Amino acid sequence: MELMDAIRARRSIRVFSDRSVDRETVDRLIDASTYAPSRFNVQPWHFHVAMGEARARVAEVMALTTAYLDEYIDVLGPDGMEHAARFYADLGGAPVIIGISAKHVEDPTEWLDDTIAVGAALQNFLLAVVDQGLSACSLTAPHWIRDKLLEVFEISEGFDIMALIVLGYGDETPWDKSRHTDVATYLK
Repeated sequence: MELMDAIRARRSIRVFSDRSVDRETVDRLIDASTYAPSRFNVQPWHFHVAMGEARARVAEVMALTTAYLDEYIDVLGPDGMEHAARFYADLGGAPVIIGISAKHVEDPTEWLDDTIAVGAALQNFLLAVVDQGLSACSLTAPHWIRDKLLEVFEISEGFDIMALIVLGYGDETPWDKSRHTDVATYLK
């Protein structure tokens, strides 16, 4: 697949089939992530992969998110709330849930650098997902259950959970969303 095709084909999928994803495929996706840029090549990311029973434990924690969705009714609207509640109840049935962590740093410059690096690794992962014929949805970890997620993903003290990826074979057709076109200013 050509890179621009993968970029344009990538969509967030929130409904998955029950088809499993093998470990070797997940390993290839993580390997693609490791080629992302990071300051001084520190590669601050770590992937915590939950499949099978571990996936069920993570999904149970994520289901707690539905208790906090009322705060977003004004943003999501009633239809969006219903869709979000269904998704968070079992993360769309995705067979794999991955947490991405990074060491907690106090220095604001290092924190920003590491956050951007994790985002770059995440994007490499998501583009590799398209290339492998899979589907995914990335989520910033819900802040109100962050401590429970750290525990269920067995993330060491001194590390932050940065994002989640739900992964599997999509079972929905995403709609095309328009892209903003006024996103660049050329200086004279």
